[in-house]
Amino acid sequence: VQLQASGGGLVQAGDSLRLSCAASGPTFSTYAMGWFRQAPGKERVFVATISWSDSNTYYAKSVKDRFTISRDNAKNTVYLQMNSLKPEDTAVYYCAARTIATTSVSRYDYKYWGQGTQVTVSS
Repeated sequence: VQLQASGGGLVQAGDSLRLSCAASGPTFSTYAMGWFRQAPGKERVFVATISWSDSNTYYAKSVKDRFTISRDNAKNTVYLQMNSLKPEDTAVYYCAARTIATTSVSRYDYKYWGQGTQVTVSS
């Protein structure tokens, strides 16, 4: 499985961005997917996750009610809609795939990772 993240950029506080993660491989629809982020000098942390069926989602407290994770299995793509962005959201954002259907907040449960896309929010 290969993951390609895109959609990052430089925005102002309060703006929105939508990240996309395109996956290769015939079994994408059976994988739970997640988004993580890593700020300079900090560990990679959980942002959001979605089950294979799209029925279960879970968010980090810091992004809940501002970010929305979704997926389109027909397009092998997962999205992260980010609204009301704050400077503290600045980080490299990574998409990741588990090889099972259920969600997880632990980065160690994800086998495949994309290359990351930079999101910078200015104040």
